[in-house]
Amino acid sequence: MSFLVALQVYSVRDFAEKDLKGTLEKIKEMGYDGVEFAGLYGNQAGQVKKMVQETGLIPISAHVPLDEMLSDPDTVIGDYAEIGCKYIAVPYLPEERRPGKDGFEKTLKDIEMLAKAAKKFGIQMLYHNHDFEFVKVDGEYGLDIIYKTIPEELLKTQIDTCWVNVAGEDPVEYIRKYSGRAPVVHLKDFVMKGKKKPEQLYELIGIETKTEVESGENFGFRPVGYGVQDFPSILKASREAGAEWVVVEQDRPALGKTSLECAAMSREYLKKLGV
Repeated sequence: MSFLVALQVYSVRDFAEKDLKGTLEKIKEMGYDGVEFAGLYGNQAGQVKKMVQETGLIPISAHVPLDEMLSDPDTVIGDYAEIGCKYIAVPYLPEERRPGKDGFEKTLKDIEMLAKAAKKFGIQMLYHNHDFEFVKVDGEYGLDIIYKTIPEELLKTQIDTCWVNVAGEDPVEYIRKYSGRAPVVHLKDFVMKGKKKPEQLYELIGIETKTEVESGENFGFRPVGYGVQDFPSILKASREAGAEWVVVEQDRPALGKTSLECAAMSREYLKKLGV
């Protein structure tokens, strides 16, 4: 089962903020083929391009906030094109832009416009889900409305397997649902006590949450293979759906390990599965 495996650099942001080049070198040493960025940690696009070239990592994709892209589409998207990214993913929607909210219709138009702008740079737009897209709007999940409304050639999926599971759906079935439209799949593991979700789960935009099960909370992120996810089935579905890349992401380190140690644990687990 051959995939190319990337790490979402956000997973090791505490190291990347201090030394991006050194962190990229460590990621490569772990056996990752590429990286997905979520910000450039104060570096210019040209500097980051040089870093990935020197480390031998493929800059496969980037998570770029919608409003950042809207502020200057050509400049922002152009920077990631310069780095060499093949994909840009809309990583998160603020509450007013989410399915069921007043700003959702505008959000759909904004994403489509940006997807067209990205095409000019040879970049494919993706949409990365959380669990809040799994709200029904006129009897249909918001996530499905996003993918149904925006043409497939403009927007492809980046199914985050953790958040699909947290939303109460089967990530395997959701990957299969978008076969042929799923070039990049996010691998994320977690543990959760009971079925009630914490009110705040979203680390990606810097919201502080209490997530550790060990400290008495009911939710915690884990290295891939150390939580509840059925990754052999997820990887099989990803292959059948046509995915070329899987991206490891862990929003917060766990098990008393550093973020880099967690990233290494995830990579070693995937190697044991032949990935």
